[in-house]
Amino acid sequence: MGDQFPTVRIAAAQASPVFLDRERSTEKAVSLIAEAARQGAQLVAFSEAWLPGYPWWIYMGSPIYSAPFTQQLYANAVRLPSPTLTKLCDAARDNHIYVVMGLTELAGGSLYLGQITISPAGVMIGHRRKLKPTHAERTIWGEGDGSDLFTMETKIGVLGSLNCWEHLQPLTRYAMNYFNEQIHVSAWPSFCLYTGTLHSFSAEANLAVSRSYALETQTFVIHVGGLCDQATFDLLADDEEKARLLRVGGGASEIIDPMGQTIAGPMGDNEEGILIADCDMAKIAGAKMANDPAGHYARGDVTQLLLNRRPRRPVIYADAATPELLPDEPPHSGAIADVDAVKGYEK
Repeated sequence: MGDQFPTVRIAAAQASPVFLDRERSTEKAVSLIAEAARQGAQLVAFSEAWLPGYPWWIYMGSPIYSAPFTQQLYANAVRLPSPTLTKLCDAARDNHIYVVMGLTELAGGSLYLGQITISPAGVMIGHRRKLKPTHAERTIWGEGDGSDLFTMETKIGVLGSLNCWEHLQPLTRYAMNYFNEQIHVSAWPSFCLYTGTLHSFSAEANLAVSRSYALETQTFVIHVGGLCDQATFDLLADDEEKARLLRVGGGASEIIDPMGQTIAGPMGDNEEGILIADCDMAKIAGAKMANDPAGHYARGDVTQLLLNRRPRRPVIYADAATPELLPDEPPHSGAIADVDAVKGYEK
């Protein structure tokens, strides 16, 4: 199909972090980024809250049990900008690859569930937060706002990302469809919690969510999950009851095309590595011809989406001459730019 419909190689990094250790996890991420690039990937995606690990303890015990782990998460969360971001940007630049990283962000005194996108030039071009942390996650992470819904124009296509059960929000899906997304990162934690107890927490149920997202939005979807390794299990499961709630493994990463077909994976339940798929972008046009819910298949005269993309600020200055943000406070979210040569979060 020529340059109009190129083939793009994308990757999912299914791996466990070095749990609650930001520095060692960052070094592991750098190695995984390099490995994806060695396999020819132009983009590599990491799972939800990968850096420095998903807080499984919030579903496993009392606040007293949870407090020491939450304090470690706070101490190992990622500020933006920071030396951690610099290392990730350097890895993207050195390997000439786009990177989408899930992380716990520390901003001010609060934690947020973030996703950042870094260009092959080594610059962060996107930064978002989960709009509404799910269930017990709200004991850890604050909320995002409307500015956290966006896509990014890049050399490999229009990129977007969401976390976990954000994919169950119909209006959020519709907004992303309207932004004409082409490659989507669907980031999840490991499917290692409440196994056999809650089907809604299972790999089967949530793979179905990512597959339906691909069909509904006509995108290539990188469904990327993490792993719970033995060291994490041993740390958290300190009695028989907790050991029944969590298990080792939980991986099920796969890559899905705009027709809802799996084109790579799923990876094994406890398999660590890089999953690769070559994406024929002409498939998007074929899917759009039949079904474009926010375009020719829409009925705006019957149903419409009201979308407020303004940042929600806790403080707004009454003096119009005073900047809304403090001089050293960056905007917390949004597509920093829509091209590779960006300004904003310079290293």
